[in-house]
Amino acid sequence: MTALLDLTEQLVDIASESHHEGAIADFVVQYLAPFGHLEVIRVNHNVVAKTAGDDAQRIIIGGHLDTVPRHPGQVTRREGDLLFGLGTADMKSSLAIMLELATILEVPASPVTYVFYACEEVGRAHSGLNDLFAVPNLVKGEVALLLEPTAGGVEAGCQGTLRLAVSFGGVRAHTARPFRGVNAIHRMAQALAAVAQVQPEPVVIDGLIYAEQLQVVSVSGGVAGNVVPDEASFAVNYRFAPSTSLADAEQWVRSLIEPFVDETQGDTINLQDGAGGAMPQLTDPVIAKLVAMSTGQPTAKVGWTDCATFFERGIPACNFGPGDPLLAHHPDEHVNAKTLDASYDVLFTLLSEAAR
Repeated sequence: MTALLDLTEQLVDIASESHHEGAIADFVVQYLAPFGHLEVIRVNHNVVAKTAGDDAQRIIIGGHLDTVPRHPGQVTRREGDLLFGLGTADMKSSLAIMLELATILEVPASPVTYVFYACEEVGRAHSGLNDLFAVPNLVKGEVALLLEPTAGGVEAGCQGTLRLAVSFGGVRAHTARPFRGVNAIHRMAQALAAVAQVQPEPVVIDGLIYAEQLQVVSVSGGVAGNVVPDEASFAVNYRFAPSTSLADAEQWVRSLIEPFVDETQGDTINLQDGAGGAMPQLTDPVIAKLVAMSTGQPTAKVGWTDCATFFERGIPACNFGPGDPLLAHHPDEHVNAKTLDASYDVLFTLLSEAAR
């Protein structure tokens, strides 16, 4: 469907880096407003479009409006069936599908709420979903489909994530007389080595493999070329299976680091960001039907998505979209027109038929 690729290109050409989604929210409202079968509500830079019907059988279709920052030199272009550009895979091709479905399906088999929200690519505290859930009864439903990039397959649930900041103290001294000081970087090295040698075991849930990951993601320290450093720090990110709580995940990471932490030296460990995951919930009728209609074989979502946001509110959720997740945030990010059309066809059929 050339029209879907054209619409994707229109959306890609609207800059919408996180915290700057006003223009694309304007576009979504203007695109949907002429269609009388939709109730269109805007909350800040988030847009909700609802078909008529009872929330008891409502399906939520969600997608985020924002992108990560543009890579230097990244431009929008077409090469045959491929559309290159920032957000093509993550996830403006999915937004194009949502807009097309919302306008074409006047009376879906089950009521549908289309949720276009801001600030997914930054900290969870900034997510536009927070604004929407704060409005009573605005985002209610029995199941949520997040159109995150999955290359046309169902990625079930999602992993949890946390980031700990670890700081080490020391005492400054001249490097010619290091015995007069305490090197914070040397002290930190022991904790870094402890984290680096850990290889988390994969966790299997409902036959799906959630490959946990533990990675140091930043390091800082140093004063000058001739000074023993009195401060050093690193941050560690843990991606954990949805069967593990955020509290348990944090405690496990802390247990690796705490043997090397000395509060009398000013050392600290602080949770910077964290969110639990979402269980697969493959027995949900809508999710099961989506699996059967797409690839027929689900996989585990090994990153964090807003499936977790819906899961913690008692709403089953899964990920399904046309973009390739391996291309998300990549300089050569692109979407394939055939996968785009195939994903649209699956969702059109799903929403046109009684799923429950």
